[in-house]
Amino acid sequence: MITAIVQFSLPRALTRAEVKDLFAQVAGQFRGVPGLVRKYFLLSEDGTTGGGVYLWESRQAAERFYAGGLLRQIAEQYGSEPSVFYFESPVIVDNTVAEPVAVG
Repeated sequence: MITAIVQFSLPRALTRAEVKDLFAQVAGQFRGVPGLVRKYFLLSEDGTTGGGVYLWESRQAAERFYAGGLLRQIAEQYGSEPSVFYFESPVIVDNTVAEPVAVG
């Protein structure tokens, strides 16, 4: 498993309510994406940085999706080039199941 963190600057400080509405408008585009296990939308405490944490089956799946236009869409919508950071995720703790899960 791969965890990718995408972050970008917002054009102005936004409230939680504003960002919730913006992110809700695009949330559906993440349904059924090949290789995407889970996505969390992010907003910094000061409202100036947005982003997402993505759990992927593989880095290749993540790179295919980002190359398909997501990063360009973010840059166009928010006026900021997003940064992407990749991390191996060899163990995941999910408190809805009994034990940590070793993956991959």
